[in-house]
Amino acid sequence: MKDVQNLEDSRNVDIQKVGIKHIEVPLIIQRKSNTNQVVCAKARVSVSLPKKYKGTHMSRFVEVLSEWQTKNLLGVDIKGCLEKIIKKLHAQSGELQFKFKYFLDKSAPVTGLSAPMSYECSFEGRITNGDYKFILGVVVPVTTLCPCSKEISENGAHNQRAYISVKVSYDENEHIWLEDLIELVECCASCPVYPLLKRKDEKFVTEKAWDNPKFVEDVLRDVVVKLRKHPSVKEFEVECEAFESIHNHSAWAYQKEIC
Repeated sequence: MKDVQNLEDSRNVDIQKVGIKHIEVPLIIQRKSNTNQVVCAKARVSVSLPKKYKGTHMSRFVEVLSEWQTKNLLGVDIKGCLEKIIKKLHAQSGELQFKFKYFLDKSAPVTGLSAPMSYECSFEGRITNGDYKFILGVVVPVTTLCPCSKEISENGAHNQRAYISVKVSYDENEHIWLEDLIELVECCASCPVYPLLKRKDEKFVTEKAWDNPKFVEDVLRDVVVKLRKHPSVKEFEVECEAFESIHNHSAWAYQKEIC
């Protein structure tokens, strides 16, 4: 049968990224506890396409992803999958991203009652001119309490749900567990968020946030300081968004650094 994708194109346009996205695949994620968690991931995968070719072979992306979904993945294992995609499609560069919900059992601070807590996480790999870069991502929900509101009010202060998004890059011979990165981020907020709270727990988290007021600027700076000190992190990106409870807007802060 005629291979239309391999026909020559005369428009003189190299395409930087072409591929597929929003493809759902099951993945086996290795946990810090030496167990596995099966997650449903949404993948985005792309390669470069030289100007002489009309198109890429989309089915080949799915073939490789289907093979890799049976492997136990740590983040850096994305490299092997991406190398195979690049080789199969005769490309010079490529990118692969998996986004998934990762569940951790989290205990309430006073009663100790446990329930699953979900976190938005991502593994992303990039190969450009033979150089590989891995990026680990987490989005962590937390509580923040406004220092200004606490200072100017005779009683009470407004607090809100906030989300801290962190992406870190590190060498192939290093490893950062999702559990450790989530814990690092959570401790920088006014208080963590919990899936299950009884009255004793609710009293604890309310008072903890009151004793630890933070602007989004405070949260961001605390995360940045911890990532700067992390021995494995080579590059990071941090974003904090607080969904204000008394305003019709969000408070937001962002930082990106190479260590």
